[in-house]
Amino acid sequence: MLDRSVFLLKTSNSREPGGMDALSEVLKIVKLRGALFFNAEFSAPWCVASSRSSQLAPLLCPGAGQVIIYHYLADGRAYAQMPGGGRRDLGPGDVVIFPHGDAHILGNGVRKPVDSLTVFASNLSNGLKAARYGGGGELTKFVCGYMACDPNLSEVLLAGLPPMFVVNIANDSAGQWLSNSIQFSVREAGGSGTGSDVVVAKLSEVLFVETLRRFIQDLPDHQKGWLAAARDPVIGEALALLHKSPARPWTIADLSHEVGVSRTRFAERFRHFLGETPMAYLAGWRLKLAAEVLLSSNANVGEIAAEVGYASEAAFNRVFKREFGCPPAQFRRSRKYGIRTDSGSGIPRK
Repeated sequence: MLDRSVFLLKTSNSREPGGMDALSEVLKIVKLRGALFFNAEFSAPWCVASSRSSQLAPLLCPGAGQVIIYHYLADGRAYAQMPGGGRRDLGPGDVVIFPHGDAHILGNGVRKPVDSLTVFASNLSNGLKAARYGGGGELTKFVCGYMACDPNLSEVLLAGLPPMFVVNIANDSAGQWLSNSIQFSVREAGGSGTGSDVVVAKLSEVLFVETLRRFIQDLPDHQKGWLAAARDPVIGEALALLHKSPARPWTIADLSHEVGVSRTRFAERFRHFLGETPMAYLAGWRLKLAAEVLLSSNANVGEIAAEVGYASEAAFNRVFKREFGCPPAQFRRSRKYGIRTDSGSGIPRK
């Protein structure tokens, strides 16, 4: 019997009071793994160039498919800039995130950038003990973190995010609590050594999710894409239903009834935000789930097909091959065990 906890797929059809949260449902599946990895005190003038996260990943989280880098400015001021891109000024409480792992620069004052890996590589083995660098002037304190996730499942979240964005978390009581908790944990970990790695890792995840939530809340009204759809009261609840129970034989009529609007209005609104039909979206998500389970479990293909909503293993094989370029069993062998095959690489087609 297949262990359903592997999938985190729920089959309950009940609606939760007050609606459901699409972001939370997706995050249950994506399995974020985070940590705070760098505690810095920079004195002006200073300028640090950070490489793409793919170069940092082997040091931070070996084997991670996707690594998202972010920096929390605890005190002082700085700027963040991507090569060839605009510059963003940062103040206390700001979190700057690079969701696609782009190279970037942080600094305060005019100074030639130094490579972060070259200058601070040894500090990464010191936990969260403060690393100090700069010209001796105005002090800026950063705590840097990362989130590791599967790029296949996290695509729904990351695709709608810009290369760099900034959110302030210190402008209300909840954000201030999080800010104070991070600074306290960093002091404990970096000073007395009594800080808990588990607590710091969870704070890293909470900080990332809270930043993402605030980014979604601040999206302009005309915004399209998954994040804007998740904020919409109608489509957001529909997405939550689809992600909560992806194996259910959904129809447009079922979904429109659940969210309380007509079929025509629901279908038009869904396409407005996501550019495809609800059934096409569901089919794509089922395949992403299936690919993840193929790589993370030893369940047979028939069980996986049933779990993600396919009544026929043969039908599942056909659809999977069309999307990924090879049948499910071959995909598992080539990606999980590193066995090369002749008919396909197992890389999703775009």
